[in-house]
Amino acid sequence: MIRHVSGAARRHPVIVIVLWLAVTAVAFTAGNGVFTRLTTTVGTTPGSQSDRTAARLDRAGLNPPSLTAVVSGRPAGDPGLRRSVQRALAEIRGHPEVTGVEDPFGERAAKAVSGQSVLIGVGLAPGTPKRVEHRISARLKRIDAPRVVVAGDALTDAEFTEQAQADTRKAEIIAAPLLLVLLLLVFGALLAAALPLVIAVIGVSCTFGVLLVMSLVTDVSVSAIQVTTMLSIGLAVDYSLLFVQRYREERAPGGDAGAALEGSCLSAGRTIVFSGLTVSVSLLGMLLFKDPFLRSLGVAGASVVLIDMLAAVTLLPALLALVGHRVKPAKAKPRHGRVLAAVARTVQRAPLPTLLAVGAAFAVMAAPVFGMRLVTADPHSLPASTQTRQLQDAIAADFPAAAKPAAITVVTSLPPDDPALAALGGRIAEVPGVAAVRPGPSHGGLTVVNAIPEQATNSARTRHAVEAIRAMDDPRIQGVTGDAARLADYRDALAERAPIAAGAVMLVTFLLLFAFTGSVLLPFKAVLTNVLSVGAALGIVVWVFQDGHFVSAFGLPQLAGIDLTVPVITAAIAFGLSTDYEVFLLSRAREAWLDGGDPRRAVAAGLRRSGRVILAAALLIGVAFAGFLPAGFAPVKEIGLGLLLAIALDALAMRMLLVPAAMTLLGRAAWWAPGPLRRLHRRVEITEAPAAPGLASQRT
Repeated sequence: MIRHVSGAARRHPVIVIVLWLAVTAVAFTAGNGVFTRLTTTVGTTPGSQSDRTAARLDRAGLNPPSLTAVVSGRPAGDPGLRRSVQRALAEIRGHPEVTGVEDPFGERAAKAVSGQSVLIGVGLAPGTPKRVEHRISARLKRIDAPRVVVAGDALTDAEFTEQAQADTRKAEIIAAPLLLVLLLLVFGALLAAALPLVIAVIGVSCTFGVLLVMSLVTDVSVSAIQVTTMLSIGLAVDYSLLFVQRYREERAPGGDAGAALEGSCLSAGRTIVFSGLTVSVSLLGMLLFKDPFLRSLGVAGASVVLIDMLAAVTLLPALLALVGHRVKPAKAKPRHGRVLAAVARTVQRAPLPTLLAVGAAFAVMAAPVFGMRLVTADPHSLPASTQTRQLQDAIAADFPAAAKPAAITVVTSLPPDDPALAALGGRIAEVPGVAAVRPGPSHGGLTVVNAIPEQATNSARTRHAVEAIRAMDDPRIQGVTGDAARLADYRDALAERAPIAAGAVMLVTFLLLFAFTGSVLLPFKAVLTNVLSVGAALGIVVWVFQDGHFVSAFGLPQLAGIDLTVPVITAAIAFGLSTDYEVFLLSRAREAWLDGGDPRRAVAAGLRRSGRVILAAALLIGVAFAGFLPAGFAPVKEIGLGLLLAIALDALAMRMLLVPAAMTLLGRAAWWAPGPLRRLHRRVEITEAPAAPGLASQRT
């Protein structure tokens, strides 16, 4: 298959290039519209009690939108301020969508600690258009005061979307010039360096198109833009580097450019296809979770990987067919080959100590994972420059009584004037972790009771309070929802599905690597080392963001925990990329093994021939991930750091040290498979080249 596809691209390069340019133009033009279709809805569990109960509240009109404003900088008793506020509120009350306005000067109004602020709340009808929220917000901001901050549902959504666009632009601005400089250093020529960037541009443009299509059938989160963009840039450069470097090697002895291109398609092309399949499998594992965001991200991410893979095995051969004669061949005996050969010799002289030392270091780095706390994103996840974050900080500083944790929403079937409702509220108030109970709205046969928790939404005590209220098993309680209940349901769903998803990804990865190598031990070793790499990266993310070590360097305060989607996203992508580098290494080691049958020489040759590509690819994809560290949204910072650490640790320590040590210890057994599986491998193996001289002896 690879022979035919790449062969067609080599024979008809202009047609292939024109087709890709057309696809890119359409995807980029249409795909920019995805930014208007993004949602901030993340971490939902369809079918859970919190989800069903929230849907009932929405249908009954008991979960309406609202706006909150803090007006500060003038004394609360200033007559001029009072007149300006009252004029604004009178105009706002004239909107038919406004259901109520809290008088900031009334007897029951919250009083500012500083005496220099007033707090305004505006209730809106269900289904209020976003444009009305923006219009009311604009009127509030015209109040005559030095500082007015306003936030609400639609306004927060808009800020998340704007932040996603800003973060994506910033990452591209940071990554693009750095990638070009590094590619120039790797290849030493502008033409060769430009080819991976061409694939990256196409990959990112098509990413937007994929996300636009996804948005037509399901919600696409603002986080999906950053995650898929960084993945697309990284893999485009990754695959291009592997292909172009192999092409330069094929030309090194002075061979014909056409023959070199054909050889690159059959060798590097095969590796790219297997790599793309393994990374896609890792991402598609997210389909096994209940969260629509994770499922859509898994499909979008896998689509992006396959686009990059397809571009690498079709567009690159077409481009090289036209300009390949101008790409400089690789040096016959490059200096990096001697360095990597020295690394291989050092590892192979002491494989067991190397294995134990590196394995122990990874275990230590992974240890904080066991103390990870999963939390939902809150306003502190946004930059301090956003209105949502400023409002939260202003309320916490000046209106501490109003800065209570989000209520646990208990929905009952009791009428609001029924004495049994008060009795039920008394029982709820006695639940450990509940500080107070407040009556809520009533409509359509449902009445809300708001249980105010003692601690934050993300705390264990609040989670236990949710569980205790649900355990009352009172038929009059129709359901429990709210932020704390949604988080509890999400954690339960994650605990239920994560082992299934992880097991499925590991099994399919094992099978793909068996088809690639014909070994049963190498796939097992690959899965184990991938888990260590992912665990170490997530452990450091917990150590930094949750435990507070060096977190200020990322422009954030110490966080209560790790955003609930970060471990799944980071693990899925990092596991796939670790497999990516494993495939790079094994492909060259397998060539040497089939050619000579000496396991030690095969390991050394594999490291020597693939090491530079692995390290260069890790550096380049690391730049793509690092471009998202300045992101304004905390979960994106967490994902960016996690992936940067995963590929750095994997490339530098795992693939350069631990894997060669393990393969050296295994010796010939590394390539072993039982007789029935060897025969099966002959039927499922994907190979495009004639068998190497040593192949027959290894299959008998």
